[in-house]
Amino acid sequence: MREEYHKWYSPSIGMDIEMLVFGHAGLPLILFPTSRGKYYENKDRGMIDAAQWFLNEGKVKIYCPDSIDAFSWYNRSVDPATRVYNHTCYDRMLITDVVSRAQNECSTHFIATAGASFGGYHAVNFAFRYPGVVRYCFSMSGIFDIRRFMDGYYDDNVYYNNPVDFIPGNNDENLWKMGIVLGTGEHDICRGENEQLSSILDNKNIRHWLDVRPNATHDWPLWKQLFPHYLSLIS
Repeated sequence: MREEYHKWYSPSIGMDIEMLVFGHAGLPLILFPTSRGKYYENKDRGMIDAAQWFLNEGKVKIYCPDSIDAFSWYNRSVDPATRVYNHTCYDRMLITDVVSRAQNECSTHFIATAGASFGGYHAVNFAFRYPGVVRYCFSMSGIFDIRRFMDGYYDDNVYYNNPVDFIPGNNDENLWKMGIVLGTGEHDICRGENEQLSSILDNKNIRHWLDVRPNATHDWPLWKQLFPHYLSLIS
């Protein structure tokens, strides 16, 4: 299994970004880390091993970039407007640096997104902001309402990065072409948020799968079980 390490300065966020890339061919997939996670978290936690067959067979090529959650949503040292603005800079970095690299390396326009816990937020938020680029979205135990980080502050940046707010009014035709899975556990602390988002998608007749695994909790054993199953859905 091919593994590559990349580090570069991103003008979009004004700092260095690190990323691991796994695989040699296939649909490019951005795999986000959990809250404040680093680029190596999914490797260290076994998610890459769980996807090894798909990587070796050239089904997917997985891109694992840093998060900047510590500078955005979780940054209590700055005001809420700055927190969400910092996230918009991260979003711009993903489009200009990561997605463009993935498209060029894999000779395809389309990508997939995936992530667990807060990485599930990133996967869904990015996918629904750019449905013309994202063909599959696999969220595992994600959260989808980031107003909890805003201390009551609200602006357009919050709206357009809060899936439960902007998805109801998003009518991009590509949303109905996306393969969407919302994975969660029966005893998952985020189960309610997944059921809420599923209801929003149902109301828009957007095809998706709300996958509630029995006796499962919000933790890595569940996510390592879900991830390869979801990769098998890619056609």
